[in-house]
Amino acid sequence: MVRSGHSRCGAPKGYALTNFESLGVSKPIVATLFQLGIETPTPIQEQAIPLLLQGRDLIGLAQTGTGKTAAFGLPLIEKLLADERRPDNRTTRTLILAPTRELVNQIADNLKKFIRKSPLRINVVVGGVSINKQQLQLEKGTDVLVATPGRLLDLVNRRAITLTTVRYLVLDEADQMLDLGFVHDLRKIAKLVPKKRQTMLFSATMPKAIADLAGEYLVDPVKVEVTPPGKAADKVEQYVHFVAGKNDKTELLRKSLTENPDGRAIVFLRTKHGAEKLMKHLDNIGYSVASIHGNKSQGQRERALKAFRDGSIKTLIATDVAARGIDIPAVSHVYNYDLPEVPDAYVHRIGRTARAGRDGIAIAFCAPDEAKLLRDIERLMGIDIAVASGEPPANISNSGPRRGNGNGNNRNRGGGQGRGEGRGEGRGDANRSEHRGSRQERRPRPERTGRNEDFRGQRRGETTPDLGPDNDLVSTSDFRPSAKPQRPAHGGPNGHHANGEPSGHHRGNGRHAHGRPARKHGEDRGQHQAQGGEPRREGNGGNRRGGSGSRNGGQRRERA
Repeated sequence: MVRSGHSRCGAPKGYALTNFESLGVSKPIVATLFQLGIETPTPIQEQAIPLLLQGRDLIGLAQTGTGKTAAFGLPLIEKLLADERRPDNRTTRTLILAPTRELVNQIADNLKKFIRKSPLRINVVVGGVSINKQQLQLEKGTDVLVATPGRLLDLVNRRAITLTTVRYLVLDEADQMLDLGFVHDLRKIAKLVPKKRQTMLFSATMPKAIADLAGEYLVDPVKVEVTPPGKAADKVEQYVHFVAGKNDKTELLRKSLTENPDGRAIVFLRTKHGAEKLMKHLDNIGYSVASIHGNKSQGQRERALKAFRDGSIKTLIATDVAARGIDIPAVSHVYNYDLPEVPDAYVHRIGRTARAGRDGIAIAFCAPDEAKLLRDIERLMGIDIAVASGEPPANISNSGPRRGNGNGNNRNRGGGQGRGEGRGEGRGDANRSEHRGSRQERRPRPERTGRNEDFRGQRRGETTPDLGPDNDLVSTSDFRPSAKPQRPAHGGPNGHHANGEPSGHHRGNGRHAHGRPARKHGEDRGQHQAQGGEPRREGNGGNRRGGSGSRNGGQRRERA
């Protein structure tokens, strides 16, 4: 663990050793912090600020709610104010990346409070809002750009901003960015920023993937760790209710919300559909609720968070998209309606309560098929969560081999096999093979057999079976392999038919739509009807219709 005791030497007279000014923060910023009610640094701030002011690359590990934003934000502001150069148009001097829109907005709001009465410019770039407006905001350059990786790359591709002048790079909640699949975007961004830079990586957990990422991005980093990875806030009381199913979870949730009418609660679910369904149910029976998940627009998410902060909404139903972007000290309860599949996510969820030194309660509901998830969480945290009600299932100690049927929301996806280890969603190699076998066993259902065999036969190059007029691919002459010789011919002998008769121009002209001879369609229709087949009405060519209607327009209407 890195200690910063050496930075305390020479503390100004009249200040405590833990005062921000003793850490190297300038007096104007200290005065601003005092006005905001921030006087004493947190452990992560006390250790990280002196090292960052020295220009060191840093890995910061701390539980949520401990002030990581100020830990990297204050040194950045000091360095930017010391350098009076203004950023060029469409450039930025500092880039801060975060995984969610809520977290990006939260970081920017905190930094803007720190730079009151300063000329520094802070801009936000997130998805879900107008990219044109963001492009205009970046036109004059920015000192600090806080962004999600996807929208940032969109603006880079539009040449709305270049990253060649970035001197400070911050990766906040880096482990969640990896969990959400941003690793490829991060690698693209790493190639766009200069190699000579100061890089900071902050996270609440430290899985192996983060260590690998740090090796790619940071140079000789200093590691600052104030709490062991996976440890929850000390003042969070944790309980678990063992239930039989979803109905029991809902009933216990309603009872707990009713018993705590003055509390402010966040309820976490695993899926967007489940979160919305639960929100509507609670709203219909009179609870003050709102939901926030990936299917909500940015405006809806911001309005829900604002109502929750203001207290007009008492309960927020959320998925893990909000687990790291909500900093509301008044949250008294966190409910894990569905246990997360990744144990680290549990730590981030319950970190929404007991913030800023307050107390909090975390309540989890555990169905029988979630026993292994609970065991993984307890193993990560090194504790046994207190049982509030119900009986632990018999398989909680050896539930690994019995969890192949998936979680409560996805039981049908596992095919009821119950053989795979892991989290039951086919993510391991064994699960993938078993799930693949399950899908193959379901194929012979009567309503799907014909269609699947047709497509499989076409991919192997076999002759397409004649399944009648309902199959477009069989009856369409456009897909025959002899299309190449047709292009130069205008009714010549190189058509599909062996007789080569030039009498097929049934529309009275030699115009060839898409390079295909028009006469072929008339001959195909005549031959098919002569063989006793009924006229074909579907397909993707003008030969399916009688009359002289619009050729291309009719084709689009049939396909639609």
